[in-house]
Amino acid sequence: RAFIRQLRRANPAAKIIVTGCLAELEADAVEALGVDLVVGNDAKDELPQILVRDGWLDAHDSCVPRSTGPAAVSRTRAFLKVQDGCDNACTFCVVTIARGSGRSIDGERIIEEIHNLRNLGYREVVLSGVHLGSYGHDHGDSRGLERLIRRILAETDLPRLRLSSLEPWDLEPRFFELFGDRRLLPHLHLPLQSGCNATLRRMARKTTIEGFTELVDSARRTIADIAVSTDVMVGFPGETDADFEESLTAVEHLGFSRLHIFRYSRREGTRAAGMPDQVPTEIAQARSRRLRDLGERLMSTFHSKFIGRRLDVLWEESTDLGNRRRWSGLTGNYIRVLTETDSGTDIGNEITAVEIEACVPGGVVGSVPGVSCTAVTTGASQPGDPIPDVGLDRSWESGSTAGQGVWSGRRDRPPHRPGQRKDQPDPVR
Repeated sequence: RAFIRQLRRANPAAKIIVTGCLAELEADAVEALGVDLVVGNDAKDELPQILVRDGWLDAHDSCVPRSTGPAAVSRTRAFLKVQDGCDNACTFCVVTIARGSGRSIDGERIIEEIHNLRNLGYREVVLSGVHLGSYGHDHGDSRGLERLIRRILAETDLPRLRLSSLEPWDLEPRFFELFGDRRLLPHLHLPLQSGCNATLRRMARKTTIEGFTELVDSARRTIADIAVSTDVMVGFPGETDADFEESLTAVEHLGFSRLHIFRYSRREGTRAAGMPDQVPTEIAQARSRRLRDLGERLMSTFHSKFIGRRLDVLWEESTDLGNRRRWSGLTGNYIRVLTETDSGTDIGNEITAVEIEACVPGGVVGSVPGVSCTAVTTGASQPGDPIPDVGLDRSWESGSTAGQGVWSGRRDRPPHRPGQRKDQPDPVR
């Protein structure tokens, strides 16, 4: 709201159009801010036509609606939205209210878009959606996502396919057989939310800690070097000290590669908003700090397993250090890697083997055989300088378009669902 007011003050003659979840949930309040048009989620893909209709956009202007994507900040990795809406009813979440029931993008359009992305030079595509695991369910296909993945791998030459957040109840052990094709990258983000069954029941999550553990164990048995990351919420209404300790123990036992920690945030219209025993902010903050510390230890443990190993890395961006260049990229199992080359070497958008040499905060450093400078072991601007923190930007998200499921804005960000407040700084850039 403050940003909308700021836009109006700075641009009094401009036409201001607001769309998205805020426009869907609080249209009257948004209109009262002095905007010119409020467009709900169902109509936002038709914005160009609406603007032409209202005389705000010339019909000959270049503005092409595109519901499938992609979203990307460089031509290495693109996020492709293949699904929208959600049929779950988690008690803390407003996504169902804001975005409606699940809807899947036609497979032909997805394949066509991936071909377009390949022609533009993209090496990796991340499939995203509000409830990605339900892809095809709206057409009666309970294995729709599995069939879509098989089709992408069979009909395109995409080198790397990654999946965004998947609800655990949408997966069966046979799903993990898909990862036998190494182009499907070994990373699963499975939101747990709590390691306490009593809290999971109040959240109306369709899983138990026992069932979740069994699923993760199955994935690890099937998929080599897999990274399993998760979301954990603290301070949900009714969460006692004992509930939190139970959740903390379960999360540590599961040994996630990365934790994304949220403090519960009350959202009007959700069932949780009216629940008794709302947890005081200071207690939720203390619990969040303990989980954050655990998350750092778990990440370090996961990364250290790969020291001395060779992993493939897609190099995404670089920083000029004068006579050298520092490169940043991601492994298939979602580890941020730094290396350095001489200033004349360009490995951008290349997939190379990397010798992992050491852990640094938020990631690792390594060397590309025959390419990297020897100074990569310090990762420093000058030989002997301290190893840099891989988390180049420590600010966290404002949310990935209200639970859209696409890791938007920052490339390494998983979905942030309404009803969650993000406490943890982003560990990698």
